[in-house]
Amino acid sequence: MLRQRVITSLVLIAALAAATTLLPPFWFALLIGAVILVAGWEWGRFLGLAGTGARMAWLALLALAGGALLGWLGVAPGGSAPGRGATALLLAPGLVFWLPVWFILRGYPGNRARWDSAFRIGAMGLLALLPALVGIVYLKYQAPGGILVLALVVLAAAVDIGSYFSGRRFGNRPLAAEVSPKKTWEGVWGGFALGVAVAAALVGMAHRWLRPLDGADIALLAVLAPALVALCVIGDLLVSMLKRNRKAKDSGSLLPGHGGLLDRIDGLLAATPAFVLGMMFLFDEGASP
Repeated sequence: MLRQRVITSLVLIAALAAATTLLPPFWFALLIGAVILVAGWEWGRFLGLAGTGARMAWLALLALAGGALLGWLGVAPGGSAPGRGATALLLAPGLVFWLPVWFILRGYPGNRARWDSAFRIGAMGLLALLPALVGIVYLKYQAPGGILVLALVVLAAAVDIGSYFSGRRFGNRPLAAEVSPKKTWEGVWGGFALGVAVAAALVGMAHRWLRPLDGADIALLAVLAPALVALCVIGDLLVSMLKRNRKAKDSGSLLPGHGGLLDRIDGLLAATPAFVLGMMFLFDEGASP
């Protein structure tokens, strides 16, 4: 299983790097839209909908909402980059959604009656998936070479990898036994350590290759980096809670050794709004590489 997991990861990384660096922004936006729809299909399982028709209706709603948001931002062939103000407006609900999720996780399963309905879980899906779509597309337009998108993906992957291997090697104290029995505090601290280390390396590269960072920039990043790591963990736990709520081991079976797509991008979804808003402060005029 570990070998299969590593092979799948390498293939995904290579495909993502190629798409991120080679595709023009509009076509990249369409690709990310397709990825979000696949994740949305898997999220439909959490809603408890009966039958394929109901899940297709949910997916159509997600597609229409995503298309409307990208259209409102002016994402089109040959179009200009989405505006900062409009993008920030769409990212804000996503950030507000993720910040209190930890309290939902802590209350599980006693608080199920407050959120366990197709409407509420569907609303969670829209708030998790659509801001991620908007944010990732915005990063690509700001840096058409894909460097900002790759930085976000690498950071989220580092947290996932650090958590996985540290948890396997040292895991002893359960993090949230009712949500995900296999996740441990040792795994969290391993993910935190690797995530912060990767974030520090990314800051160094940004200082060297994008623009010099001053003291205020460094202070912002010093706060942002651990916050992003924490959000990655929360995103992972939310999907774990929703899977457990439906008595499902994985969100799907698309990726050999990994399960579903949501199982791999849950942390990325949670970190995207905060990451993109942070990059807006750092790069007012965009990042060209």
